[in-house]
Amino acid sequence: MKKCPTGKRLYHSEQLAENALIDAHIHFDYRAGGGPVAVYRCDDCGEYHLTSRTPMNANLAQKLAEGTIEKQKEAGRWQTKIKQR
Repeated sequence: MKKCPTGKRLYHSEQLAENALIDAHIHFDYRAGGGPVAVYRCDDCGEYHLTSRTPMNANLAQKLAEGTIEKQKEAGRWQTKIKQR
């Protein structure tokens, strides 16, 4: 298994990293302006990582502005409630 000398989780494509970025915002409650906001290709390993440095990923920004991420969070909360029954 390939590892990055930075110790960061790696993603083999920009699309996989972007999906992980959006999933992170769905599954974790970051404070306003917190958490990862973009992806970048690492000079050390050549793979992709998440970063909290701006500029924000355009797809993430769009999903936040449209409320898509909040809707998916709410759906997850309901799924958890239903499973607990």
